[in-house]
Amino acid sequence: MGRIFEKRKYVMFARFKKMSKAFNRIGKDIEIAVKAAGPDPKANSHLRIAIQNAKSVNMPKDRIEAAIKRASNKDTSGYFEIIYEGYAPHGIAVVVECATDNQTRTVSNVRHIFKENGGSLANSGSIAFMFERKGLFKIPVDKIKDIDEFELEMIDHGLDELTGDDQFIYVYTSFHDFGAMQKALEEKGIEPASTELQYLPTTTKELNEEQRKEVNEMIEAMEEDDDVQSVYHNMA
Repeated sequence: MGRIFEKRKYVMFARFKKMSKAFNRIGKDIEIAVKAAGPDPKANSHLRIAIQNAKSVNMPKDRIEAAIKRASNKDTSGYFEIIYEGYAPHGIAVVVECATDNQTRTVSNVRHIFKENGGSLANSGSIAFMFERKGLFKIPVDKIKDIDEFELEMIDHGLDELTGDDQFIYVYTSFHDFGAMQKALEEKGIEPASTELQYLPTTTKELNEEQRKEVNEMIEAMEEDDDVQSVYHNMA
């Protein structure tokens, strides 16, 4: 079939792998949300967000329902969230969000990935202060009729920053205002394409091309681990 087919096959498999990772990550988010506040999305804001994010990546409805049912089973232990901190090569600070049912396995894997890629696992609290927890609401542009009016109104609900591109409006809030912003958008009938809490660096560090490549290789290896949900860093 030749080189063109091989290239297409590589792209196809890479896309499937990325999709599978997204489904697994959101499936864990759904289970954690259900364990925390029950299986009814109307009464569980975190579950509503998780389902919303599942739809944004075209996660099949049966997988969403299966995750809710699995978490509703009192006989299952489920997942819990845990944060690890460390340094990538060249002093780049890294925060790793995980969802796991086996902390021993997860910390072992995370430590190994840091070490194998020239980094190191750090003590809790030694890195996180370099980051700020922010809420991000990704809203399709066609949901907002008047951007200026929307921005002024959302300031009263905790808007920190508003940016955008041709497809989406990005609404940032502080961690403490996340719930207020979510409620305000719901009351206005605005459904974001996705919603998440992120760790954003307060300062960034410049590296050359070769150094950036080394850091990116470590980040990619970390993101491939099944227990890892998200990886944040302060590389410019």
